[in-house]
Amino acid sequence: MAAPQEGVGSAPVVTRLRALLDEAVAAGALSTGSKIPTERALSTTLQASRAAVRAALGELERDGRITRHVGRGTFLTELEAEPGLPPAARGPLQTSPAEIMATRLVLEPEIAALAARHATPADLEHIEHCLRRGNATATYEEFEAWDSALHRAVAAAAHNGLLLRLFDTMNAARDLPVWGSIKRRSASPERRRGYEQCHAEIVTALTERDADAAREHMRRHLVDVRTNLLGQH
Repeated sequence: MAAPQEGVGSAPVVTRLRALLDEAVAAGALSTGSKIPTERALSTTLQASRAAVRAALGELERDGRITRHVGRGTFLTELEAEPGLPPAARGPLQTSPAEIMATRLVLEPEIAALAARHATPADLEHIEHCLRRGNATATYEEFEAWDSALHRAVAAAAHNGLLLRLFDTMNAARDLPVWGSIKRRSASPERRRGYEQCHAEIVTALTERDADAAREHMRRHLVDVRTNLLGQH
């Protein structure tokens, strides 16, 4: 596989590794079940330490993207939705902002309720960190990044591996260009302040271990997002 493109060296190792695997799959160099390069080879290609590469591989394994077998190597496990379908017919690329919001409204309120019950002190500290960093951002892009990190931190705090996998699959669809375009067009200082207030209410409910309030505040927040993005109440 080719060396990383110029300008990506400062990106997190796991981000560069995902991009490297995606490019190899797109080029036909890797497919489901393929053995990927060794840690040593990836370390050279990504210009990163073995420890950093090992940590990135661990994250991809937790995400279900790869599987590692002692003595055999590391293999790509991400499956296509349907073998033989063209890329446009696979996975989240077939979804829409309306479907994304409908799915979020099904999943995230219940995830928030679970997080209120199961979050550890470290989970809550990380959630509050995401909230503070998001509120302190100066740009739209920074706020969006910390918004996504906050919602993902809540999902992780539920401590349900299957729900987290479903959340990550859903959340990946938010990287689609159409989603970003609609979000940017709908953005305004007033709406950002509203989102910050909603986030604060969700985090307060989590820290107070109030599952019902966490569920309801998350639901109201997502209804507001859907209204702002799609005009649907």
